[in-house]
Amino acid sequence: MKTNLSSQITLTRIPERFYRPDNAYEHSVLTRFEKIPTNIYESADKGALAIATEIATEIRKKQAAGEKLVLGLSGGRSPISVYRNLVRMHKEEGLSFRNVKVFNVYEFYPLTSAAFSNLSQLKEALLDHVDIDPANIFSPDGFMEKDNIYEFCRNYERQIQQVGGIDYMLLGVGYACNIGFNGPGSSANTTTRLVFMDNNSRKEASRMFNSIDNVPTSVITMGISTILKSKHIILMAWGEDKAANIFNTVEGKLSDTIPATFLQNHDNAKVVIDLSAAYNLTRISHPWLVTNCDWDNKLIRRAIVWLCQLTKKPILKLTNKDYSEHGLGELLGIYGSAYNVNIKIFNDLQHTITGWPGGKPNADDSNRPERANPFPKKVIVFSPHPDDDVISMGGTLRRLCVQNHDVHVAYQTSGNIAVGDEEVIRYVSYLHNVCEKYASKDDPVLKKADEIKHYLLHEKVEGEKEKPDVLFMKGTIRREEARTACRYTGVKDENVHFLDLPFYETGLVKKNDLGEADKDIVKALIEKIQPDQMFVAGDLADPHGTHKVCLDAILAAIDDVKDEEWMKNCRVWMYRGAWAEWEMDHVEMAVPISPEELRFKRNSILKHQSQMESAPFLGDDERLFWQRAEDRNRATAELYNDLGLASYEAIEAFVQYIPLR
Repeated sequence: MKTNLSSQITLTRIPERFYRPDNAYEHSVLTRFEKIPTNIYESADKGALAIATEIATEIRKKQAAGEKLVLGLSGGRSPISVYRNLVRMHKEEGLSFRNVKVFNVYEFYPLTSAAFSNLSQLKEALLDHVDIDPANIFSPDGFMEKDNIYEFCRNYERQIQQVGGIDYMLLGVGYACNIGFNGPGSSANTTTRLVFMDNNSRKEASRMFNSIDNVPTSVITMGISTILKSKHIILMAWGEDKAANIFNTVEGKLSDTIPATFLQNHDNAKVVIDLSAAYNLTRISHPWLVTNCDWDNKLIRRAIVWLCQLTKKPILKLTNKDYSEHGLGELLGIYGSAYNVNIKIFNDLQHTITGWPGGKPNADDSNRPERANPFPKKVIVFSPHPDDDVISMGGTLRRLCVQNHDVHVAYQTSGNIAVGDEEVIRYVSYLHNVCEKYASKDDPVLKKADEIKHYLLHEKVEGEKEKPDVLFMKGTIRREEARTACRYTGVKDENVHFLDLPFYETGLVKKNDLGEADKDIVKALIEKIQPDQMFVAGDLADPHGTHKVCLDAILAAIDDVKDEEWMKNCRVWMYRGAWAEWEMDHVEMAVPISPEELRFKRNSILKHQSQMESAPFLGDDERLFWQRAEDRNRATAELYNDLGLASYEAIEAFVQYIPLR
């Protein structure tokens, strides 16, 4: 079973020489905008392995010399894959941690449970699985008395000095380019200290705490000065959601408003990223500014869209002068004139637009993104959670139903942990009242309702695994919301499928790895329906998120059946979530949405009442899901309009997935 096929999706063909230059001269040309040495790998797995290998080599070198290696380790998602590789090396290659000392970069304060501590996360990911001496693990104490914090911080600095300083500092980069918890405004001379967390920092940390309400108000963190005293610093980032921060860190001006830029002044700091996180770097996103390019359709489209935005002109008004003055003279040499390039890209984008996402019957489909036949089509819309379908492609889903396709919606996970306790209390209170009126006082349903309510109000401890009865109630709430939204959209009751993939059903925020059972459930549905068309969530940004795991389950199932005759004729379309849309150079199908259809989409999202204001995992965005979706769809339509194409109220965009061979 191939469990990580999503990481092999390459939307943009990036020549290897852009991220693996052949020689020093090429490297200096390509990286002339970069102020920190930056190593780019094809995937997060390869990047994490490279970091782990470097650390393992240093550990062994120090062991051979009879010396200690001191590591500064941070929490969060970025280092997880590095730690996983180090654990594997310990178990399979005999890598010993006997000579390793570890300093925790930060710890939340005040803590109410050790399960929420950053140290616990480090132990779970690495320290509990290797032979490190517990006496060699140093960390702030999230339970200490307030009066002791100042002295502890001073002593923490002394402890680092006493062991000879930190040899390797492993860092991720936060939402505001923070390193550790040194946010915007942090001075270069700051040392270990107590920092109050702003709302955005608490939102970023809420993944560990189930809800932002459980996140402590402060954190004890190493300061910028403490970090910069390390002999080597590795800043790592994976996924496209880190691309903007990496650009600001590597190519931005040094500023205390972008704390990670302080690494520009360190002699042995480097950035290790995957291609997705590197997307905004000049040599990847705008290679024509640093070198000659191998021009394909996608790169030309990206360059023209960029030029339009730079000049504030629609495509058909770009001139030879615009091309020449902005580093795109190569295209004039290839195509002869701006007009020839303009009309090519204009037509290319025009052909992505269709009001028939399932194909238009009895029509010439040579310039349409979808085939006319067969019609109607058997369609499966895969939704990671019970609401992603309507949030991400509610307008297209409605259009497919109205155009009489046989539409199935498959919810891959129950989404049970994303329901707040207050929702369950509301429903069990309703259940209590119904049972009290229509059943006896000894009715087991009445007793169970009262039991669940009492547990949630008086007994539940945050951080503990959710009880099965509570998970059932939460999952049921989401199922019925999904059914309601599907009926409203036009999907038949019998075409709504709840897969409840096992990897998700842990009762905790932390999920299991993707397994054969997950893939087999998805595969069974695909084989049963034998669709002509599938829609899947193509959220590639989060290397550890549920959406990516759900995508990997689908792609693994597709990989098993890709040689079946019916599968050869099935097209797979990827949509995006509520936070971002496909870049214009990738869009292959754009479905316009009228004002009436956009209101319909909003109403279908609102059927998921448990996911409104009180939902536990709304993320960093203050907007509600329907607001995010509308803003995103309107922004896509506005971009098409700015480029000189038709003006629509909103647009949902899709990219085709072609199974790997």
